[in-house]
Amino acid sequence: MFRETQARSVAKSLSWRLLGTVSTALLVFIFSRRVVLSIAVGTAEFFAKLGLYWVHERFWDRLSYGRRQVEPAVVWFTGLPASGKSTVADAVAETLTSRGYKVERLDGDSVRQLFPKTGFSRAERDEHLRRVGFLASRMEKQGVFVVASFVSPYEDSRRFVRGLCRNFVEVYVATPLEECERRDPKGQYAKARRGEIANFTGVSDPYEPPANPDVVIDTTNARVEHLRDRVLSAIRDG
Repeated sequence: MFRETQARSVAKSLSWRLLGTVSTALLVFIFSRRVVLSIAVGTAEFFAKLGLYWVHERFWDRLSYGRRQVEPAVVWFTGLPASGKSTVADAVAETLTSRGYKVERLDGDSVRQLFPKTGFSRAERDEHLRRVGFLASRMEKQGVFVVASFVSPYEDSRRFVRGLCRNFVEVYVATPLEECERRDPKGQYAKARRGEIANFTGVSDPYEPPANPDVVIDTTNARVEHLRDRVLSAIRDG
C-alpha cells in the first residue's frame, strides 16, 4: 500500500544517474588516462541517459499493464466505550497519511463537540450516525480514506453507513465489557452504574455486535502496532 512520491522518484533517478556517470568517467580514465576525455564522456552519458530515461518513463506512464489502483475506503471502528477504538484508529490513520494518502479522521468525541445538543436515545444516535456516514461516503468518493471511530451500537445504523460507501471496512473492537469498565478513563461506567448517565452503552443501553465484521480485534493484551497492521491488511486485501 506504499505510494512513492514524485520527489522521491526524481531523487532516486538523479542519484542513480550520478552514480552511473561517475562510474563511466572512472572507467574511461582507467583505460585512457585522460581526465578531459573522461569528464566529457561522463557528461555526455549523463544527459543522454537522462533524456532516454524521461522518454522511457513517459512511455510506461501511458501503459496500464501492471497497475493496481488504490481504492479509498471508509474504515469504521465500532465497539464499547473505552474498548480502544480511537487508539488503533489513530495508528491506522497516521500510517495511511505517512504513505501519502489523503486521510480524514472522524472520532465520536470530537464530532459530538461540534454538535453538543445531539442526544443519546436510539433515534438520536441513529440520526447522528447516518449523517456522519453520509459525510464519510462523500469524502470517500473524493478519493479520501476516512478512518472513523464511533461506538455505533446498533446494527441497523452500521448497515446503513455500509450501504452508502463503495469500500467499507468494518472493524469490530471486541474488547470485553469487563476490561472496558476496568479502564474507564473518563469515569463514565462508574457514573452510569450510579444512574448519573442515562442510555450508556454496555450498562443501560445495549450494544449489538456486528454480525459479519471485516476485522475483529481485542485490545486487552495486544500491541497497537499488531492490531494496526491487521486492519491495514484488510484494507489492502479489500
